[in-house]
Amino acid sequence: MSDDQPRPEPFAPQATPAELDDLRARLRATRWVDAPEDAGWSLGTDVGYLRELVGYWADGFDWPAQEAALARLPRFRVPIDGLGIHYVHARAVAPSGPVLPLVLTHGWPDSFWRYTKVISLLTDPGAHGADPADAFDVVVPDLPGYGYSDRPGRALDSVAVAGLWAKLMTAAGYERFGAAGGDLGSHVSRYLALDHPDRVVAVHRTDAGLPIFTGDPAELAPEEREWMQHVAAWGATEGAYAAMQRTKPQTASAGLTDSPAGLAAWIVEKLSSWSDSDGDVEQRFSKDEILTNVTIYWLTATIGSAMRMYQANSAIPVAQLTRRVEVPSGFSIFRGDVVRPPRAWLERTANVVRVTEPERGGHFAAFEEPELYAQELRDFFRPFRV
Repeated sequence: MSDDQPRPEPFAPQATPAELDDLRARLRATRWVDAPEDAGWSLGTDVGYLRELVGYWADGFDWPAQEAALARLPRFRVPIDGLGIHYVHARAVAPSGPVLPLVLTHGWPDSFWRYTKVISLLTDPGAHGADPADAFDVVVPDLPGYGYSDRPGRALDSVAVAGLWAKLMTAAGYERFGAAGGDLGSHVSRYLALDHPDRVVAVHRTDAGLPIFTGDPAELAPEEREWMQHVAAWGATEGAYAAMQRTKPQTASAGLTDSPAGLAAWIVEKLSSWSDSDGDVEQRFSKDEILTNVTIYWLTATIGSAMRMYQANSAIPVAQLTRRVEVPSGFSIFRGDVVRPPRAWLERTANVVRVTEPERGGHFAAFEEPELYAQELRDFFRPFRV
């Protein structure tokens, strides 16, 4: 590393007893909302389930144990363009061939938490019954304003974050690498491929974002038009959160930063409705797993800065949104995800070399089905190892 390169420093945050005492006091003092009889999850978060979750958060959840587990990951912070970026950097274990560096980018409402279950599967495949030749060096950053990365003074869009990640990978010691992600991480990975094609060997995504098309609708295949109608219908029934975060994020942030019960409600409803859970969130996430994700948001006070990225992305010019990715691209469209594009759209927008439709897993596939997700990445990137 040259003298002018930013230097990563090991990072192991630890919450203070005062922070945890304050959290528990707020949880125990929750002023509970009423709910119509038998509303369940139909109007948003199930209040009965939320009461269980908050009660466990206050009197059963062991954050120090979860924090210690996260501390066993090789975690660092490094200054990039004036922002401290937190990331996991886990190197391949006993590889039997060329090692491919891979940057994994999460989305909302989570952090590096999304990929915690797949890191060892990717760095040490031989220990999990897979081919040691498929080992990766894995870099998993927190987006700016998420988790333990700094909150920017003005929210950055996915284009800007892709530029940061290119510098982050240089700081981590890599000039050529693969990129993968879902949700906002799909956007960032896309712009890494678009703006740094000389460095990104291939890009893997679990979605294609929301459709933007400026041409003649007659050019679209029937399945593309049907998909766009489905996306519009989904937005009408499920898109209120995005409209809030895109237009008035500070309004919701005031309450969510002050109330841990409110924060949990905002996040757990998405874990439930976006996962392959059949309406039972604990089919996919234990209370400890949910609360680890939510507690990271609480202790770092990043729900507002995370939401503001939606506003920043809403201002990306259409000309950027409609660029075609020429870097070799792969898609794993999990059956339980919320907005599943047809292959015709994927081929319209990217140089597609592989598309699969795994039978299990939803929007948080890397956490819901870590073994399956890891195998998808091994299979896709195998031809691009050099």
